[in-house]
Amino acid sequence: MDPLSIGGVELNSRLLIGTGKFPSKQIIPKVINACETQIVTMALRRVDIGADEDNILEYIPKGCILLPNTSGARDADEAVRIARLARALGAGNWVKIEVISDNKYLLPDNQETIKATEILAKEGFKVLPYMSPDLMAAKRMVEAGAAAVMPLGAPIGTNRGIKTKELIRILIDEIEVPVIIDAGLGKPSDAAEAMEMGASAVLVNTAIATSADPVKMAQAFSLAVKAGRMGYLAKMGAKTRYAQASSPLTGFLFEGDK
Repeated sequence: MDPLSIGGVELNSRLLIGTGKFPSKQIIPKVINACETQIVTMALRRVDIGADEDNILEYIPKGCILLPNTSGARDADEAVRIARLARALGAGNWVKIEVISDNKYLLPDNQETIKATEILAKEGFKVLPYMSPDLMAAKRMVEAGAAAVMPLGAPIGTNRGIKTKELIRILIDEIEVPVIIDAGLGKPSDAAEAMEMGASAVLVNTAIATSADPVKMAQAFSLAVKAGRMGYLAKMGAKTRYAQASSPLTGFLFEGDK
């Protein structure tokens, strides 16, 4: 598969995964190995540096890029503070900005996300903002220094698929940095659809972690991402309103009866 470049870093995998909701942390390395992801996100509030057994970092293989997220932040100031803390704890300079003050639908606050993106990009972070798909907000995030934008496909954890398809399609057409569809993807076919649309990558957590067999589901998502990307690169045939025969309509047997 063609490589994906985010912030000057080339990646062979276009599937990012989260580490929440798994039945046990012990399964996480098997999931990562099965889907061959290179970027793993985690909530900083779940990291306990002082306890090896419960520390999520102990279950993420060396070589994976850590993408701490600012889950729990309700405004830009809190997101910036969490990102700085993650870097101070050794989690690197990649960060997924999540600013959510809506407790019912868990929708991101684009305005506060733009503020946090600008501050952290100036401090040298590779900033990947999670956002509601809006073209003007995405442009401002890019202007603020975002290395990619991560529009939601549906509300977090719903497994409902890509309900914001038309808005995301606009971002794919107009935004120059990678567009990574995050949240809502519930099936491997959702991931394939995202990639066929031209998304640069997808991030999946709930659909894998809450399946009956997370390892097998991770592998299924990996295959779906590859298939969707290949389909996009191959360029799908045009849709038509009326039927078009696959074989020429000449030489029918009944023509001799006229």
